[in-house]
Amino acid sequence: MKYLIAGGVLISSASLQAQTLPNIVLIFLDDMGYGDLTITGATGYQTPNIDRLAKEGMFFSHFYAAQPISSASRAGIMTGCYPNRVGISGALMPQGNTGLNPDEETLAEVLKKKGYTCGAVGKWHLGHLPPFLPLQQGFDSYLGLPYSNDMWPVDYEGNRATPASNLPNKLRHPPLPLIDGNEKIREIWTLEDQAGLTTLYTERAVTFIEQNKEQPFFLYFAHSMPHVPLAVSDKFKGKSEQGLYGDVMMEIDWSVRQVMESLEKNRLDKNTLVIFTSDNGPWYNFGNHAGSNGGLREAKATTFEGGQRVPCLMRWKGVIPAGTVCNGLATTLDILPTLASLTGAPLPLKEIDGVDISPLMRGETETSPRKYFLYYYGINNLEAIRDHRFKLIFPHKHAVYLEPGYNGFPGKVGQDETGLSLYDLRRDPGERIDVKDMYPGIVEKLTAIAQKAREDLGDDLTGYEGQNRREAGRSN
Repeated sequence: MKYLIAGGVLISSASLQAQTLPNIVLIFLDDMGYGDLTITGATGYQTPNIDRLAKEGMFFSHFYAAQPISSASRAGIMTGCYPNRVGISGALMPQGNTGLNPDEETLAEVLKKKGYTCGAVGKWHLGHLPPFLPLQQGFDSYLGLPYSNDMWPVDYEGNRATPASNLPNKLRHPPLPLIDGNEKIREIWTLEDQAGLTTLYTERAVTFIEQNKEQPFFLYFAHSMPHVPLAVSDKFKGKSEQGLYGDVMMEIDWSVRQVMESLEKNRLDKNTLVIFTSDNGPWYNFGNHAGSNGGLREAKATTFEGGQRVPCLMRWKGVIPAGTVCNGLATTLDILPTLASLTGAPLPLKEIDGVDISPLMRGETETSPRKYFLYYYGINNLEAIRDHRFKLIFPHKHAVYLEPGYNGFPGKVGQDETGLSLYDLRRDPGERIDVKDMYPGIVEKLTAIAQKAREDLGDDLTGYEGQNRREAGRSN
């Protein structure tokens, strides 16, 4: 029997389900770094409403995105699987014909088994063709962009947008579509158009809450920001000391306030679990238009800590102890099985990789149900593995950020190569001091676990095909 803390009294999860199923709001940012909140060291702006989630709930300090890039990361949070298990890698392009296989059970489809109404707002990026859009993946409503907001045929500088002229990848992109349900309702052509996205998404999120307050609901609110190109409404333009990036973060903080006020207004805040996190670390080569890795190593598109460790805040009054910090290992893969456990929903029939972290949420933070995490990148490269303290990095090539860009233009990115190395993340979260010679037993232990993973999911770096990978969906 599993137990939760409610109002200082222990009650069983079964009793909780028999009373009222919790509403669930999952707020998912794009390219927000570990250091981009006031509580993690942001300067030049403040995020009081996001910080409130930590004050009234729990901050997870060792929380990881499934992969350090968009589509793969979203596949992980939606399925509870390492993205390579379900055949998704990288960032899906608008010229492609692949997406999350409809045969996979998504978070929405799991919750619908318990009678949840499920709404998606914002960036999807798990396939832009009709078979892969949210309404075909368990959601009852959707408004947003089908992929990243930089996948459009536009060059930009400051607040000026012009037709793409000399960037071949941009010239291949179609106009950026805004989709409602399954239909394109308009095209996004200017930064002024993009400046309205956060407000538009927030209004739809609030409407969804108000329209579904009489039954349990799941709201997946995936912001397009602070992914470049940055754009902000007049409400927050020029408001921060950090420039446009700070303005954007202030507007996202405002959005969180609108959601929380809607929950309070409709008397839902005491029975709503709110989860706030990011899909990966900051896109560092965009310089002043990128976020902060909070002192971690590297950033997005690498499996170093700056690419995958992200802030996660969870608030559920009376269940999650207020003002607490969890230093246990947890990931976006764990959200699906945890919500299934909390609601009594059956898990997907196919194998998943997430674990139930509800013990961490109820304050049992000394030992995490997750014992290790695999860092994959590329199509199927196993680049590192960590346990509760140590991270073993396998030899691989990786991006290195050489020179920051400015005002929306990218800087220089190079390529480097790392050898086998071991880092003590308790003492060295910046991954600067290789300690493999000090801890040969740890290297041996983590290598053995990684070998089992290679036999399961494969590993292009070492030539293993794996036995249990599934295919992405394809549309003709």
